[in-house]
Amino acid sequence: MILLVMMTLGSVKAQKTDTLWLNKIDLTKVNQDWGSPRANLSVGRKPLTIGGVIYKKGLGTHAVGLIEMDLKGTAEGFHGLVGLDDEEMSSNGSVCFVIKADKKELFRSPIMKAGMPAVKVDVDLKGVKQLSLIVEDGGDGNDSDHADWVNAYISYKGAMPLVMGAPPVTPYILTPAESPKPRINGAKVYGVRPGHPFLFLVAATGKRPMIYSAVNLPKGLKLDSQTGIITGKLETKGETMVTLTVKNALGTAKRDLKIVCGDKIALTPALGWNSWNCFANAVDQDKVKAAADAMVKSGLINHGWTYINIDDCWEIKPDSQDPILKGDLRDANGMINTNKKFPDMKGLTDYLHAKGLKAGIYSSPGPTTCAGFTASYKFEDKDAQRWADWGFDYIKYDWCSYGQISKGKTLDELQKPYIVMREALDKVDRDILFSFCQYGMGDVWKWGEKIGGNSWRTTGDITDSWSSMSKIGFNQAGQEQYAGPGHWNDPDMLVVGWGPQLHPTRLNADEQYTHISLWSLLDSPLLIGCDMTRMDAFTLNLLTNDEVIAINQDPLGKQAGRVYKEAGLEIWVKDMEDGSKAIGMFNRNTTPAKIKAEWSVLGVNGKQVVRDAWRQKDLGQFTDSFTADVAPHGVKLITIRKAK
Repeated sequence: MILLVMMTLGSVKAQKTDTLWLNKIDLTKVNQDWGSPRANLSVGRKPLTIGGVIYKKGLGTHAVGLIEMDLKGTAEGFHGLVGLDDEEMSSNGSVCFVIKADKKELFRSPIMKAGMPAVKVDVDLKGVKQLSLIVEDGGDGNDSDHADWVNAYISYKGAMPLVMGAPPVTPYILTPAESPKPRINGAKVYGVRPGHPFLFLVAATGKRPMIYSAVNLPKGLKLDSQTGIITGKLETKGETMVTLTVKNALGTAKRDLKIVCGDKIALTPALGWNSWNCFANAVDQDKVKAAADAMVKSGLINHGWTYINIDDCWEIKPDSQDPILKGDLRDANGMINTNKKFPDMKGLTDYLHAKGLKAGIYSSPGPTTCAGFTASYKFEDKDAQRWADWGFDYIKYDWCSYGQISKGKTLDELQKPYIVMREALDKVDRDILFSFCQYGMGDVWKWGEKIGGNSWRTTGDITDSWSSMSKIGFNQAGQEQYAGPGHWNDPDMLVVGWGPQLHPTRLNADEQYTHISLWSLLDSPLLIGCDMTRMDAFTLNLLTNDEVIAINQDPLGKQAGRVYKEAGLEIWVKDMEDGSKAIGMFNRNTTPAKIKAEWSVLGVNGKQVVRDAWRQKDLGQFTDSFTADVAPHGVKLITIRKAK
């Protein structure tokens, strides 16, 4: 009897109700799109305050957020209050709190804004194994979405619940292996100005060696049958449709190329590589050559990747004591000098051009560049001529120290330095793609084309985080009307396979597919930022899908627009030259979702053939709509065409 009583008492003790306060969990496993979670503080490091009430206990987070917990079947309930922190009273922040138990939604708050009173949460968790605490943005992006869980706890009996963290996403390959048979890739249209040097590489995959030929090539141009490089000059304006042919031992491929000699260049967005993200001020001539070699060796060149761009740090650095960087800023004629890391610029561009690649360089309209090197202020004509003499094909012109010169940020002041350089570039006998880098000031997309830009940054610098990439990319909605052949919106460089200290990108595999899909739909310049000599198989596969690249390089040049947005799900549509449409179905949430693309929303009707662009595979014929399962932070990129 005594033993039985002791066992009963032990059983009662084991079943007592315990409490796990949310502010006591492992914060390193909390997933959110901006900042760091804070115990007993807002994400902005201030006292937790909702609707004017200060709370001492809770967890400050940020949308989009996710806390995944293993309840072990011991939980009784979740209790607390939720709301948007008052520190964002002056903003347009908005959030929605969602609680899912074993993937079934048990709670959804109204859209919460700063100043609104906290909403009470009481959820029964009996028998639940997995709990998801979710913060969604309120449908307007995640700016200022400082979301607080206050006085929040899980009651349980038995084993204590544990935070699991977001499940890792293992890199997975979608792009099929290249066929050994020949295929012509890259741009289908190319622009050049009369009398300027012509350089175009026929990008083609397939087993080497290959023989290249062309029918109806305009007078003044010649095609190297062994390399596929077209060079020469065109003296008169006009359009010519050229039929390109590539042969190898396994077959023949043909495709048309429209050559346009006129007033426009950059008829498709630039594809290439930029040195800053991986090398910054450590860039030198040998690293640039190595990047070019890697572009060729990796096969990227065969998919249309063309530009090799030096981003800053090639000039003399004023007042530097470093013997490599010091010297005369300019020669006796006012022509800019290089530092000792770049002893032969003409030799470098010749090296790139011999491979069919193009060369890019960097400067600023101010006295110095962002990294403190000599820039172009008051020497615009000299610098444009110097770049042309060296053989450069692209100039990134970065605002930087011009802020010291500008008399403010009126529209006239914002445009002035770019107008001056445009006039200088127009005086040289070379096509140089003009890329404005001024971070979107003054809504540059509305006037960049008017003053002669070929592309313009619409945003600040990107970083390799979901928060940065998604905010920049999805905020391009509404700017599509300002882009087109010869003038492109630029949401900044790619952050795949990337790192300033050569670390792997912090974007997971799903996020990288989203990144490349969205930038392709946006007709953005695609500039790789990683060290191409260290590129892994996943990154290479990501960058060599010809159907995805073709969306970016489509000759119609019509940037995608957003046609649907609800509860973190978005659909973007891009019209294509052949009458088909490219569709991006995006899940910005931290949990899987089904997305339904209805024909009425996409602007089509009847039976449509749906094709998976990443897998390069037809999915069948669909009437009225297409539904896809989309991973957290993931995408389904499809094309649709009228069924025959």
